[in-house]
Amino acid sequence: MKKKPPLAPPARILVIALRHLGDVLLTTPLIRSLREAYPQAQIDVLVYSNTAAMMEGNPDIARIITTPSRPSHADYRSLISILFRKYNLAVITQTGDRPFIYGFLAAPVRVAVVPKKDQKGGWKRNFIQYWTEFDDENTHTVLQLLKLADLLAIPRAHALVPPRPADNQIPPLPANHSAYAVIHPYPMWHYKRWTIDGWVEIAQFLQEAGLKVILSGGPAPEEIDYVERIYQRLSVEVINLAGKTTVSQLSYIISKAKLYIGPDTGITHLAAATATPVIALYGPTNPVKWAPWPINYSNDANPFQKLGNQQVNNVYLIQGVADCVPCHQEGCDRNRQSRSACLENISPETVKKDILKVLN
Repeated sequence: MKKKPPLAPPARILVIALRHLGDVLLTTPLIRSLREAYPQAQIDVLVYSNTAAMMEGNPDIARIITTPSRPSHADYRSLISILFRKYNLAVITQTGDRPFIYGFLAAPVRVAVVPKKDQKGGWKRNFIQYWTEFDDENTHTVLQLLKLADLLAIPRAHALVPPRPADNQIPPLPANHSAYAVIHPYPMWHYKRWTIDGWVEIAQFLQEAGLKVILSGGPAPEEIDYVERIYQRLSVEVINLAGKTTVSQLSYIISKAKLYIGPDTGITHLAAATATPVIALYGPTNPVKWAPWPINYSNDANPFQKLGNQQVNNVYLIQGVADCVPCHQEGCDRNRQSRSACLENISPETVKKDILKVLN
């Protein structure tokens, strides 16, 4: 970790977070740290267009700047004109080339996560005033990013900040809304999926326990279709919201639920940030690095260990069982559309036990 003397309070800060929804949410403790240390600063964030919703209503942010995940030459020109030397400090939360270039162009002072010296991109540290090496195995992502706060000699803030809908966008809740559970069954990649049979059985169990069930999902056609397949096998009492809410509206709905159940996906991270009890189903993913961040957890040690079913505050983590777990790979066939036997072998009975712990 490269550290220099404390930085003079910057007037304009750019935080660059060009990854998926969950990754963007996990930057919010770092952004809160910057806000508390530099209360007069303008803090802007640069994110992909399809992840900006995770920052909606965040009181720590002045402006959300977006770029397509696959920008055209015109997109590049437009973004550079927005960024070029407009900031005093650029905070780069990933090791990739594009975030590095944007940060280099945006500000004369840069703090970043960089690859290890012997890895591709290790040269970037030569152009960064403050840097810490990326640890993909033994440090939770929230704590990894808070090392950037350490480099700036500012106090850490550990709480995630979930998105908030505008007052006129708050969605209606089911009647007797204190007694419902949210199931979000669909992760972006197949290797993080549980089984449709499993989700159906858990939804039926929740209904028998006296909870109304809400199925949630994003707007992608394949996600809507997946959730619909579950919905068609359940009673009419189930509410299917797949594709019908914004991320901030879903955040609000989850925050009022008795329980949330989901796989390793950005919405599961979001659910944990709302303080609702969360049951998270994990397989190949290393929970040390990527487990949901529990509410009211402000320890500088990783909240979860690498192996086993665990509970920390509002997060109940269920891990698939196999000798290779967690392999931290993309499923059994090493591609994103692969199955993961460890996930598929999680029994509904294991999930039901944690449901009963929450409800009792």
